[in-house]
Amino acid sequence: MKHANIVKACLADKELRQNLSKAMHLLQGNRQRLKETKFNNWEGLRNAAKHAKNNALSRLDELIEKFEKNATANGWHVHFANSSEDVCKIVYDLMVEKDIKKLIKQKTMASEEVGLNHYLEAKGLNAYETDLGEVIIQLEHEKPVHIVVPAIHKNRFQVNKTFHKHIPDTELEDENDPDSMIGKLNTTARNYMRQHFKSGQLGICGANFAIASEGAIWLIENEGNGRMSTTMPDVLISICGIEKIVDTIEDAATTVSLLTPSATGQFIPNYCNIISGPRKENELDGPKETHIIIFDNHRTNMLANEEYYEALRCIRCGTCMNYCPVYDKISGHSYGSVYPGPIGEVISPQIYGMDLHSDIVSLCSLCGRCSEVCPVKIPLANLIRKLRRDKVGQGKNPPVGTDKVEHSAAEQFGFNRFASMATSGFKWRMAMKGARMFGGMIVSKGNKLPVLKKWAEFKELPEIDFDVYGAVSQMQGVIYE
Repeated sequence: MKHANIVKACLADKELRQNLSKAMHLLQGNRQRLKETKFNNWEGLRNAAKHAKNNALSRLDELIEKFEKNATANGWHVHFANSSEDVCKIVYDLMVEKDIKKLIKQKTMASEEVGLNHYLEAKGLNAYETDLGEVIIQLEHEKPVHIVVPAIHKNRFQVNKTFHKHIPDTELEDENDPDSMIGKLNTTARNYMRQHFKSGQLGICGANFAIASEGAIWLIENEGNGRMSTTMPDVLISICGIEKIVDTIEDAATTVSLLTPSATGQFIPNYCNIISGPRKENELDGPKETHIIIFDNHRTNMLANEEYYEALRCIRCGTCMNYCPVYDKISGHSYGSVYPGPIGEVISPQIYGMDLHSDIVSLCSLCGRCSEVCPVKIPLANLIRKLRRDKVGQGKNPPVGTDKVEHSAAEQFGFNRFASMATSGFKWRMAMKGARMFGGMIVSKGNKLPVLKKWAEFKELPEIDFDVYGAVSQMQGVIYE
C-alpha cells in the first residue's frame, strides 16, 4: 500500500485515533505529575544525561574496546556486526551450532530493526515474543506501533478478540463488564507465555545500556518477562547498538532516572536487570552461556555527521511520540518504519536509507514539542527540518540513499518561488495582500488546487480576512517600516 494511503486509512479509523488520543494524554499527564512531585531539578538531570551520552559518543571507539575487554573477562562472548544481515546470521549460526529450535525474546527494538523474526522464519525457525504488547501484535502479524508500548493502539476489547482468535480456549468476554475482563486477559496472557518460558532454549534481549567499565548490560522492564527470558534459557544473546555503550554505571543510572518517567510516567521501572555474564559456579540460575552482538547499521555514519550525531543520544523512551500532535492522529504504522514518531523521522532515513523513508520527514508540523520534552535534549524538530533540506538535494552531507530520491519538479518550483517571496519584503507584502483579496476563493476551491488540496482533504483552510501589516503597525512598541 502506498504511504499516503496508509496515512489516510489510519486517519479514517476512529477507534484507532480514540485509543491513541486517550493513551497519549494519559502518558503526558503521568509524566507531568511526576516531574512536579518527585523531582527537584529535572533540567539539571537532563543536562547530566546529555553530557553522559555526549561523553560516550565522543569516546565511542575507546569505550567499545573497553567494554569488549571487561565483558570478555566476565565470560561474555563478544561479536561485532556491521549490518542487519550480519546480526541475524550470527544469531542463526549460534542456533544451528547448538541445535536450538526455540527462541524466546524480551522486548527489543534492536531485533525489530534488524528483522530477526522474519529472518529466522525464512530459515524455518520461530522466535516467540514474551512482552505482552509484542505478543499481541505478533499474534496479529503486525509491527509495533510505539517503541515502548507496541500495542498501545488497541483497547481491551480488541485484545480479547485477538486472544479468542489465536489462543485456544479463550472466550469472548462480556463487554459490559470491562473491569473483570482485564484480569481474565492477564491470566490468558500469563498462561500462554509461561509455556514458552519453560521450553525456551535461547533467550534474546536488547540492552538499554552497555556499561564499559563493568562489562555488563543494564535492562529495564515492567512485566518480568525480561528476567524470565534472560535467566531461564541456557543461552542468552544480547543485541546492542553501538550507541548504547556508556562509560560508567553512574552514567547509566543518571539516564535510567529519566527514562521511565519520560516513557510511562513511572518514578522507577518495576525491574532493573544488570547482567554481567554467564552463571557462575555454585549459582542456581541464569544462563550458562552469554553472547552480545554489538552492531553498527549506519550508526558510525550518523556519528561522523556533525548535523545528525545528536540523534544517537536517544534512549528509546518514546516521549517524543507521546507528545507529537501528528503521531497521535495517524499512529506509528503510518510511518512505515520500525521507528515511528519524531525520532523515527530522524533515524529511519539514516539507518535504512533516505530513498526508502524520505516520505516520513513530512509527518511533522515542526511545532517543536518533541525537542522540548526529549529527556536528553535531542533537537529533533531541527534535525527533521535539515532532513527535509537533504531530501530535496540542498544538503552537503545527506544520509545514505539520498541520491536515489526522486524529486518533484513542481514541488521544487513551488518551494523556490516561496523562498524568493519569503526573503523579499515587497514580494511577501504583495502575497499577503493577494491572499486577503482571494482568500474566499482559496477556501472554497482549495480542495481542487494543487498542493492545497492535500491539506484541504483533512483540514479547513484558514480564510485570511484581515490586514496583517495594518494590525502589526498598530502594535505597541513595533516600528513598522
